[in-house]
Amino acid sequence: MITKKINVNALMTASGVKFGTSGVRGLVVNMSNEVCYAYTTAFLQEVLAKSSPADNTSSVAKVILGHDLRPSSPHIASICAAAVTNAGGQVVYAGALPTPALAYYAQLQHASAVVVTGSHIPFDRNGIKFYGTQGEISKAEELAIQHAIVDIPDALMHYPLPLADKTVEAHYIKRYVDFFGDAGLKGLRVAIYEHSGVARDLLRTILEALGVEVTSLGRTDAFVPIDTEAVRPEDVIQAANWAKEYSFDAIFSTDGDADRPLIGDEQGEWLRGDIVGILCAKYLAADVVVTPVSSNSLTEKSAWFNRVIRTRIGSPYVIAAMEEAGRKTSGLVVGFEANGGVLVGSDSIRDGKKLEALATRDAVLPMLAVLAMAQQRKCKLSDLVASLPSRYTFSDRLQNFPNAQSAKLLTLLQHDVQQAQQIMAPNAGEIVSTDITDGLRVSFRNGDIVHLRPSGNAPELRCYAEADTQENAKLLCDDCLIRVAAMTDL
Repeated sequence: MITKKINVNALMTASGVKFGTSGVRGLVVNMSNEVCYAYTTAFLQEVLAKSSPADNTSSVAKVILGHDLRPSSPHIASICAAAVTNAGGQVVYAGALPTPALAYYAQLQHASAVVVTGSHIPFDRNGIKFYGTQGEISKAEELAIQHAIVDIPDALMHYPLPLADKTVEAHYIKRYVDFFGDAGLKGLRVAIYEHSGVARDLLRTILEALGVEVTSLGRTDAFVPIDTEAVRPEDVIQAANWAKEYSFDAIFSTDGDADRPLIGDEQGEWLRGDIVGILCAKYLAADVVVTPVSSNSLTEKSAWFNRVIRTRIGSPYVIAAMEEAGRKTSGLVVGFEANGGVLVGSDSIRDGKKLEALATRDAVLPMLAVLAMAQQRKCKLSDLVASLPSRYTFSDRLQNFPNAQSAKLLTLLQHDVQQAQQIMAPNAGEIVSTDITDGLRVSFRNGDIVHLRPSGNAPELRCYAEADTQENAKLLCDDCLIRVAAMTDL
């Protein structure tokens, strides 16, 4: 086989396909066969080969491969499979499955995983997530991949994908049916907003196995970019209309690869992801909670957890902090992000049932946990939220906002307190504190919080706002983004 040497860093610069908050992301037109093969080969070379015993005859061994339902995903997966096969590894092709299902099976098999998904970003983009034998790769391992030199065949042929191995899906279903089998969910009515989410059929299987009556809504073959941190206005209206038309106890949906949940109550009101994370951590009786700086301060104000650790935004940062916390406590460590994805750092035992640790974002766990918590308390989902102190968050984004422009904005606001106040929240009083853990998070005299940061996955500027009412939080966020968009000196 004739090969050529490729510098991944140079390829990244030329293509624009690069690591974001979780995995490699880029425009589909730029995710060429060469780019996808190079990144996968660099992962095998820099992560798997260097973490395997010296006497292991194949450092690559078994790789679990799957993808979401984007039109471009199966082809990209076939190129990833070719890279694994050419490196001497065995591909276990799982087909279209949620990212956490693939990660869980890889964990059970002490194997690695490659997941082709763009998560929640638009269909003209896609990505690849990598899992080593110890789980989701770290930021240090991302850097090693980025700076790798790899050999690529001159003539790249894709690997014909076989029929999907249903064992992977079966293990994920069993994980939740076993743990929540006695949670009293039988007879509940749940609607699934299916759209193009990869978990749409699997979620029905799990719920029906637990005795839940399921109604399917909004299924489509066209890819829908559901962002659980910035729910589309049409989805807000649609959920409320469905609640009037159908009778259900909850409505469930996910982003594209089902590592972020979108959970609505019986009135079709979508719950904020960080509220879902807090409730799930409480249900699991977490001792330590790890969450990014952007999550609701109710995490601390609830006084439910012995310790709360704040991190930068992105699952690798949450996972690293969870691992560190796990070395210092014998209690359960749970992580969650503002998008609602929940990670479990150690085995959880409840009513004699064990839920094994899974340190990657998962959408199904928080869905079942909030249902079970409502049943336990004999209340509706809306009552769970109403029982919490009045602290609300809202988030949205400016799309097509280059990262260089975001960086210039944040530098300007960080060094000009008066302008920061006028742009971020002119009616909230003076600034009392700033946090630059990730972007610029500013707290004001009246208790309002506004947080600006560039997206790690796309050319977008994200805004997170926190206030004493949902209306005020939304107003803070909307108005801040309007003022930023009107700035002419960026």
